[in-house]
Amino acid sequence: MLGLTQEKLAEAANLSHQTINDIEGCRMWVSDKTIIKLAEVFQIETYQLLLPNILQKSEQKERNETLEQLECNIIRMIKKQFEETAM
Repeated sequence: MLGLTQEKLAEAANLSHQTINDIEGCRMWVSDKTIIKLAEVFQIETYQLLLPNILQKSEQKERNETLEQLECNIIRMIKKQFEETAM
């Protein structure tokens, strides 16, 4: 949507072109730091990079439910990690 090439995206995010290529080709797991860099370039919230790309604007209710479920899952995961660390 922004019309960025892999090279321009890599430059804007301070990443290598190969990293962008590997991410797009599903050959690399994306670190939290990389997600943050990409979200900043795209000017979106980081969680939006983790949502399925198939949702359309006409599916607002489904999108909201997906976001609520994602939020609940993240909260459960953080709570579990906190409890495990506290032991």
